[in-house]
Amino acid sequence: MRTMIDPAADAVWDAVVTESTPEGIVETRPETDGDWTRLRRQAVLLAESANLLLVEGRRIAAPESRSELPGIDLHPDAIEELLAEDWDSWAATARGLGDTSAVVLAAIDARDVEALLAAGAELDLACERCHAIYWYPGHADPRPAPGVP
Repeated sequence: MRTMIDPAADAVWDAVVTESTPEGIVETRPETDGDWTRLRRQAVLLAESANLLLVEGRRIAAPESRSELPGIDLHPDAIEELLAEDWDSWAATARGLGDTSAVVLAAIDARDVEALLAAGAELDLACERCHAIYWYPGHADPRPAPGVP
């Protein structure tokens, strides 16, 4: 997660930013062929990382990882136990990340900044759905899942 998925997701989220500074509004967005190519590489890495999450027997969190928020985040062994208890649900969650990554890639390939923003929001929800179950259960994001009033 920390070495592949987090940096790739951050690249998507950081690709389009509007910031208010004392000097005025500063906008960051992919503009050049190089910008879009670098962003696409990160999106492909994100999509392929979702596939790696489906490799049975492969640890999701390294055993030496430690919680950044003890008492909230689960220890890697506890995460592995949750996966083992219901692999099918875990696989569906990982496939959801892959599906969302495809939406991100489509926005990048279309060079559509608005679609990229929407895909980034969808990516945030896909990540949060997983985290709420496997990283910090009981401390879920209060936002409803898509399609839920």
